[in-house]
Amino acid sequence: MKKALITGITGQDGSYLAEFLLAKGYEVHGLIRRSSTFSTSRIDHIYIDPHEPMVKMFLHYGDLSDSSQMTNLVYSVKPDEIYHLGAQSHVRVSFDTAEYTGDVVALGTTRILEAVRQSGVGARFYQASSSEMFGSSPPPQSEQTPFRPCSPYAVAKVYAYWMAENYRHGYGLFAANGILFNHESPRRGETFVTRKITRAIAHIVAGKERYLYLGNLEAKRDWGYAPEYVEAMWMILQQDDPDDYVMGTGEAHSVKEFLTEAFEYAGLDWQEHVKIDQRYFRPLEVELLVADASKAKEKLSWQPRVTFKELARIMVDADMEAMGLKPPGEGKKALTRHGMNPIDSALIKPGTEGS
Repeated sequence: MKKALITGITGQDGSYLAEFLLAKGYEVHGLIRRSSTFSTSRIDHIYIDPHEPMVKMFLHYGDLSDSSQMTNLVYSVKPDEIYHLGAQSHVRVSFDTAEYTGDVVALGTTRILEAVRQSGVGARFYQASSSEMFGSSPPPQSEQTPFRPCSPYAVAKVYAYWMAENYRHGYGLFAANGILFNHESPRRGETFVTRKITRAIAHIVAGKERYLYLGNLEAKRDWGYAPEYVEAMWMILQQDDPDDYVMGTGEAHSVKEFLTEAFEYAGLDWQEHVKIDQRYFRPLEVELLVADASKAKEKLSWQPRVTFKELARIMVDADMEAMGLKPPGEGKKALTRHGMNPIDSALIKPGTEGS
């Protein structure tokens, strides 16, 4: 039985990845931060009390800012694979918490890499890199595109990317970067724009809210469906040699397009409910990100299936169900067509903050 260690296991990607690895027979260990409130809602449905027999998922308290904890965790778990997903991952917030973002995102990665090197466990290491690293570089962006980061988060991710490269070439670690473009789902944190939109739709339909406040509607992103991307993470670590891969759909859509698609699907006119708030604009804007994922398609045989329109509908359906409303249902039909699991709206708790 293989062992996997996931940092950020309670987040969107971490929860989907944990499900995926458990289904493949892995023993899964997850790093979570200690807090006064529970933040495990995304993995509660797969959690089993460790006192029970045949348990295959274990949670460990720790923090990416503590190198001794990271070293002890790697020593004690001795994982075969490490998926480093934990981060302060909100781009706009990184401008307000630049030092903290650098400590957790950049140095946090270094701490884990150093723990792997010192322990000698031979774990394969996946670094969750981001399309935000490309910043102002013109699209489409591939593995050869220069990094021109435009936020503290993106700068920290570039640092982490190059540390993984350095440990690969300097110490012979199996360290690989997955440069993932935007990927969304019903488990996306509520402060991220796509989920902010679909959650607001459910609240508007339910009569609990009237307006949604957003920032730049013209920014264009390459949006895919998160469960497909965690499978790509696993595929990267199954290769004979470590390498770096861009993952995305190859299509760009603006925030306004997502807004229009989601509101029209719910039978609403977004212009009657959306107001622009300058506080949600970034000091530096990244206007256009679109992936050239031809390398992943060729070498991994990976390509996304869920379309932009289907993604918006999946998320609207889930948030409406979580609010106790009857959704249009086309999102569920899309998942069925692709042979995927039903919408996990039961995991969304109205009024809770995503981690």
